[in-house]
Amino acid sequence: MPELPEVEVVRQQLESHIVGGTIQNVWIGRDDIVRQGLKSLPWYIKTQLVAVQRCGKSVALVCEQAGERRYMVAELGMTGLLLFDRQSVPSEKHLHVVIQLSNAKQGALHYWNARRFGRLSFLHAQEWEAYRQRRFGLDPLTVSENEFAALIKGCRGRVKALLLNQQRIAGIGNIYANEMLFRAGIHPDAQGHRLSKKRIQLLFGEMQEVLLESIDKGGSSIRDYLSPTGTQGQFQNYHQVYQKTRQPCPRCTTPILRLVSERSSFVCPSCQKR
Repeated sequence: MPELPEVEVVRQQLESHIVGGTIQNVWIGRDDIVRQGLKSLPWYIKTQLVAVQRCGKSVALVCEQAGERRYMVAELGMTGLLLFDRQSVPSEKHLHVVIQLSNAKQGALHYWNARRFGRLSFLHAQEWEAYRQRRFGLDPLTVSENEFAALIKGCRGRVKALLLNQQRIAGIGNIYANEMLFRAGIHPDAQGHRLSKKRIQLLFGEMQEVLLESIDKGGSSIRDYLSPTGTQGQFQNYHQVYQKTRQPCPRCTTPILRLVSERSSFVCPSCQKR
């Protein structure tokens, strides 16, 4: 479930709690949780954490020693969590990685993932760059309005499908695609290349506003999501259409409809005409 806002909250908390610390040990419960670079794991012991980066729905711990930087990349997938306190871990069964730290506000970081759609990778700088280029498109928070407009105008399919395509624009999942399309008054089945310049500008603004609002409220906790400090997000309390089937539209009171294609869409038929 974690989407861009939740992963950005993770990045911010990791940055404030463990950057500057030193990795003392890394315990890995099962080798198949590592997608790439398992044999390089000894290099990371005694390295210093100098930064935390986010790309799409992945978080990278930037590790440094002797002037060289490498990247410990955690994919959160559908159910992945990064938690400081072991007592916050939902179950020991799905605890796959423990990073022991010194000289940091937190003494450990735990990687938990029940469904294992996410993995851990240990990457050199060039591998991290290739990983980003291969897996992720434009970032919704840093993309320019012109870049976004070109992306939408080049879309010959459904605009919602484009927003969910991580290789075109990275980090938006079903929750936030529904919310930003509703706020922009755009039907999820609208064809991107047919949207007017004005509507694309409106979608661009609502996209960034929805994501920033959610980050400010700690993200959305729909099922399992917890921040590294063990707290739930609160933005689910501010969703206007997501999972609001048959409830009145907050703008016009028309009942919200649930449309099913590859992912459920929640739509006001009056405010989001096709």
